[in-house]
Amino acid sequence: MNAVTVSDLTKKFGDFLAVDTISFEIAQGEIFGLLGPNGAGKTTTLSMLATMLEPTSGTAEVFGHHITRDEDGVRRSIGIVFQDPSLDEELTAWENMDFHGRLYRIPKKVRLARITELLDLVGLTERRSDLVKTYSGGMRRRLEIARGLLHRPKVLFLDEPTLGLDPQTRNYLWEYIEKLSKEMNITVILTTHYMDEADRLCDRVGIIDNGRIIALDTPEHLKKQIGGDVVTVTSPDSPGPLVGLTAPWIVKVEDYDGFFCIALHDVEEHLSELMKMLILHEIRITSVSIHKPTLEDVFLHYTGRSIRNEEAGSKDHMRMAYRAWRH
Repeated sequence: MNAVTVSDLTKKFGDFLAVDTISFEIAQGEIFGLLGPNGAGKTTTLSMLATMLEPTSGTAEVFGHHITRDEDGVRRSIGIVFQDPSLDEELTAWENMDFHGRLYRIPKKVRLARITELLDLVGLTERRSDLVKTYSGGMRRRLEIARGLLHRPKVLFLDEPTLGLDPQTRNYLWEYIEKLSKEMNITVILTTHYMDEADRLCDRVGIIDNGRIIALDTPEHLKKQIGGDVVTVTSPDSPGPLVGLTAPWIVKVEDYDGFFCIALHDVEEHLSELMKMLILHEIRITSVSIHKPTLEDVFLHYTGRSIRNEEAGSKDHMRMAYRAWRH
């Protein structure tokens, strides 16, 4: 049985189509990433799977529990760590954990043992009696993950788990998330707009943009679709006839606004030849960069633009939140 099965899941807020007939399956123990810019529909998708938002149409199941017909079954099966902080800052780490365990009616003996185990797992044992308001952002995120695991969920939802954290803390959380999947066989679904995060952590990635999943595969297979090495040339000119080149070492040429990308084999051998071709076709070159294909290149390939990192405007965010509340 799959951990998660999604079929034509759709969510509208008035006339705004936030999630557009997406479908995918996630195996037990898999780390699955929804990769896309802010406003692409990642958080809305997680909210529907967590029964916090009712879908407009389509269906989904979490470990066999239907998200609209068996909400309690879904909620017993999942743990959630969303972007917005949800810890009580006036309580200690231990008190936050204990309160959460009581809400799930975990017997006292079991609850205390699990709190001890999880605080140790996320490296917060020595700070267990400190108020959360004294914690750093990374410590709070680790505590939220520990709290989300207290009732032993089968699926853990992580919404932008490392947003705003420093590189060292991000790496620490990446290692912890991998440990959860491998040692505890927990299915992890995370959303992110960090390409390196998706590449490092995820067994498979669904690239989502404007509410639709536009590509879904392993990071390695997605990058292989680009082919070879990538030469990015910034130029005020269009590559024009370069797009139709059939040299055996050129995989593809794609033209974007202000630059174009050339995927080719053996860049070290053919770079000088490529530069001569550009000069021959009177292509003015502002800058040149060379790299192996990344998920950024994959996103660029499918959408024609780089991934956007900007947050939605506060007015749009408030309007969507209000609409979500009304629905």
